[in-house]
Amino acid sequence: MGTLIKGGKVVSAAAATLADVLIEGETIAQVAPRIDATGHTVVDAAGMLVLPGGIDVHTHLDMPFGGTVSADDYEWGTRAAAIGGTTTVIDFALQSMGRPMTEAFKTWRAKSEGKACIDYALHMAVTDLGPNDSWLDDVDAMVAEGISSFKIFMAYPNVLMVNDATIFKLMQRTAKLGALVCVHAENGTVIDVVVQQTLAAGHTGPLYHALSRPVETEAEAVHRVITIAELAGAKVYIVHVSCEEAMHEVKAARERGLPVQGETCTQYLVLSIEDDMGKPGFEDAKYVFTPPLRKKKNQAPLWRALKDDVLQVVSTDHCPFRFADQKSLGLGNFTKIPNGGPGIENRMQLAYHHGVNEGRMSLERFVEVTAEAPAKIFGMYPKKGIVAAGSDADIAIWDPEAKYTITAASQSMHTDYSIFEGFQVKGNARQVFSRGEMVVDRGKFIGTVGRGQYLHREVSRR
Repeated sequence: MGTLIKGGKVVSAAAATLADVLIEGETIAQVAPRIDATGHTVVDAAGMLVLPGGIDVHTHLDMPFGGTVSADDYEWGTRAAAIGGTTTVIDFALQSMGRPMTEAFKTWRAKSEGKACIDYALHMAVTDLGPNDSWLDDVDAMVAEGISSFKIFMAYPNVLMVNDATIFKLMQRTAKLGALVCVHAENGTVIDVVVQQTLAAGHTGPLYHALSRPVETEAEAVHRVITIAELAGAKVYIVHVSCEEAMHEVKAARERGLPVQGETCTQYLVLSIEDDMGKPGFEDAKYVFTPPLRKKKNQAPLWRALKDDVLQVVSTDHCPFRFADQKSLGLGNFTKIPNGGPGIENRMQLAYHHGVNEGRMSLERFVEVTAEAPAKIFGMYPKKGIVAAGSDADIAIWDPEAKYTITAASQSMHTDYSIFEGFQVKGNARQVFSRGEMVVDRGKFIGTVGRGQYLHREVSRR
């Protein structure tokens, strides 16, 4: 006896077809035009879309930053993800300066233990390879633990930033292993000069966080790290591409046949400096994240880049901080505002409404950028990312007609505001299954806290 999702339209990156889906245990047993309902629990999906559960490959749960810790731990962050139709996240384990990656791995596994509501994987954020190259052996150790992607920061000097030599050495090692390097691309040393000059001029409000990180510093860093990757023969993935200039660097590299891929985030697709900043008082602190909001003219090129496969993924960079007691740490000095915003709960809604409903991408491409491509790029396909026999039964039954207004009052994320406050969307998850268990029903989390499993990812050949 299994669970039979009957009469819905099953969507993949390749096609959308009417089909029934039979779940047995944690796995999809069959996908076929008609499956006999005898003996099965039937979920009526007539008029619904049957989507692979979303995969958010860029989150920061329970992350220390700027003298505080992100407001969503593994329980609340993954609960919010599930409510929004996401069934897998890849979070970042952050190596401490002078400490081995193995220690960071253990720390982040402990953070998630007994808390994760959906399945999760980890990237390793590399901050220090030490005075000699022996630390590179940690890269091999992490791949053996199922971490097949590594994050480096080209920003935040003396905190997270690594130099070009470290990047090159890391990429040489990942190239041998087939692992992937994910890059936060901004020219941190130049930005630091601009920031100090901005503060010296008396500009201390949160708007100046955005104005002190110009698009040129992002585009230059993207160009530079792609060059380093080419020299090392390595694959590279550019995280949170926020502007047209940086996107063009990715496009140029891909047109030359280089193994370069990238993502953008919901905030860069629907928010802008003109529309969402310039508010009175300290309100702009809600929109302090890095890279910052850009001018509205960048939105259309980013949408086109997603449609045309210049960029492959929509993520969130979910790193939430409360306004009242966390963002307020930066009153009087924008450099003290914790960088990050909430978004894990709204990714699928916003990408569907502003992408599919508004004609910027097909339904199939929506599934590709929110689930299938993330699974392929990060070594989880076909276990994750597709509704197919043999795959994990991670499924979102999506109501394309459901109307929803995003508000802080109704969200599950642990922040006292929403950066998408008042946004009206059409299309929302009705039910969500994670490995065969219904964990969300009509906006309510009904699963068991701590049921999420750590995913041992393979090295991807994509």
